[in-house]
Amino acid sequence: MAEQYPSLAQARRPSLSAAFLENLQERAPNSNQVITLLATASVILLLTGLTLAGAVLGLVLFLPLIIVSSPVWVPAGTLLFILTAGFLSFCGFGVTLVAALSWMYRYLRGLHPPGSDRVDYARNRLYHTATHVKDYAREYGGYLHSKVKDAAPGA
Repeated sequence: MAEQYPSLAQARRPSLSAAFLENLQERAPNSNQVITLLATASVILLLTGLTLAGAVLGLVLFLPLIIVSSPVWVPAGTLLFILTAGFLSFCGFGVTLVAALSWMYRYLRGLHPPGSDRVDYARNRLYHTATHVKDYAREYGGYLHSKVKDAAPGA
C-alpha cells in the first residue's frame, strides 16, 4: 500500500540528476559566448606557441655567445648578487635600527609601547635577583671569614 502512495516529500522533491540537468540548461552558454571563448582560447594558444618558439630560437642562437662570454658573466653575476644582498641587508638592518630606536624613545618617554610590560617585569626580576645575590654573598662571605679565623687562630 505504501508503494502506491509515495510520501509528499518524495513527490515534491525532484531527483538529483533532474535538478542537475535543469541547472545545467539554465546556465548553458549561448552561441555568441561559445564563439568568443573559442576565439580567445585560440589567440592565447597562438601567442603561447610563438613565445615558446621565440625563447627556444633565442637560446639556440645566443648559446654560443653565452658560452664564450661565461668567464665574464659568472664573476659579474656573483658580484651583482653580493652587492644586492649587501644592499638589502643594509636596508633591513637600517629599518630594524629605526624601529628599535623608535620603541626605545617611546619607552623612555613613558608612552608604554607594546612589550613594555615585559621589559618592566624583566628589569624588576633582575633587580630583585641582584639584591638577593648581594645579600647572600654578604651572608656567605661572613661565613667564610669566620671559617678562615677558625682554621688559622693566630691569623
